[in-house]
Amino acid sequence: MAIPPVVTTSNGCPVADPFSTQRIPVATKDYAHPQPPTGPLLLQDFRLIDSLAHFDRERIPERVVHAKGAGAFGEFEVTDDISDICSAKFLDTIGKKTKLVTRFSTVGGEKGSSDSARDPRGFAMKLYTEEGNLDLVYNNTPVFFIRDPTKFPHFIHTQKRNPATNCKDPNMFWDYLTANPESLHQVMYLFSERGTPASYRKMNGYSGHTYKWYNAKGEWHFVQVHFISRQGVVNLNNEEATKLSGEDPDFQTMDLFKSIENGDYPVWDCYIQTMTLEQAKKLPFSVYDLTKVWPHSDFPLRRFGKFTLNKNPENYFAQIEQVAFSPSHTIPSMQASNDPVLQSRLFSYPDTHRHRLGVNYDQIPVNCPLKSGSFAPQIRDGAMQVNGNLGSTPNYSGAYNCPASYQAPMKQSFNVPDEVYEGEVLPFSWLGGIISDYDYYQPGRFWEVLGKQNGEQEALVHNVAVHVAGADEHIRDRVYAYFSKANKVIGELIKKEVDSSLNCSGTSSPRL
Repeated sequence: MAIPPVVTTSNGCPVADPFSTQRIPVATKDYAHPQPPTGPLLLQDFRLIDSLAHFDRERIPERVVHAKGAGAFGEFEVTDDISDICSAKFLDTIGKKTKLVTRFSTVGGEKGSSDSARDPRGFAMKLYTEEGNLDLVYNNTPVFFIRDPTKFPHFIHTQKRNPATNCKDPNMFWDYLTANPESLHQVMYLFSERGTPASYRKMNGYSGHTYKWYNAKGEWHFVQVHFISRQGVVNLNNEEATKLSGEDPDFQTMDLFKSIENGDYPVWDCYIQTMTLEQAKKLPFSVYDLTKVWPHSDFPLRRFGKFTLNKNPENYFAQIEQVAFSPSHTIPSMQASNDPVLQSRLFSYPDTHRHRLGVNYDQIPVNCPLKSGSFAPQIRDGAMQVNGNLGSTPNYSGAYNCPASYQAPMKQSFNVPDEVYEGEVLPFSWLGGIISDYDYYQPGRFWEVLGKQNGEQEALVHNVAVHVAGADEHIRDRVYAYFSKANKVIGELIKKEVDSSLNCSGTSSPRL
């Protein structure tokens, strides 16, 4: 172990004894047996005050969602040419490599929750490209529970703690989901074994949202992204996950760290699905609907790269807890679509970082762009401004149509046809009369896919039954009807297992 440097205060003043405090000794006339200085502490003892004051403030607010996580550094490598789809510079040469940091996480639990929770997993990546930081803020599920952003706070609250009991509440959980049936596709995915991954290394990642990527001609396509694990996909059953929750709640975090430490670097292949605007108009669902997948038979996967995680963080707090991802952190050729949940995230993610980390969170080293010469003269000052604040540069730009005005150079943009909108501003709720039979079609097909895999249908039924048995009877009845929308057999099987378990336990509504 290396010899540590001399201990100092936070301002760099060397400290002779970091464990002593300044105190006034008790007056005594017994000079032969002097007493230790047991009098009051002195306010002037900066060494003590410096240590305690920082200790009181060393915790920052945890993320509202995705609080528990693990991460690592690595590199992305281009494997195939997709210049007809995207003109991003980091993709312009086969074999080109780009540094990155990736963070995996659970969604609903607190920072100290278990890695084995039945929960979607966050799968976020920051690529340090020459055109700025590109954040790919994905999940390990290809769909999500909602498609209306106003529902997000309501949904998340029902997955957390009851405001009265401060405990997880199956009534809240299932009351919300059954009242919002567009969630069924994701819930079936979550309550299959895919809802409890065995390792962060052994799960896939999906953009879920639809994005718009532009080529050098300004032509654009709708795009969805898939990260496919070369380690395969391995999941836990409900009982294995419950056992690990008690015995080793951080097992996925340590699994990722140890594998990289031992040189067993995890790798993912990167693919896109693409769709034109004309193709989107012919779909039986909206291309902006986060509860739907794109059929691979119609929109096949196309590989464009791979990424490898090969370096652990040296300090978790500095490099993983403080890393800040947002889908609004993008580059010119990769833009958000009009998916309303994605549009909402463009604001919400940077806003939570400003609250959690400070207005200048982008100056934290792990969040800094590759080029330190980023230039936004109107974004100045604020707490923890440490990069020089653009020095004496004026803190504004004038009008670009006024040559005499102070102005910064402007990147040339494409003037190309895009989607066209016209009409009044209207209040809109997707659920308001727009739930259709197709909302249950894909969940029904997912049930059929599970039927082709040994024990997967039985596992989904069992996992739901174990969880919903803790809800009140009228909520349970709604759950049976909810799953029956995908296939009536599912609701019947869940009811049968719940009734059996309740009869055996001799109670009408056990709490989990």
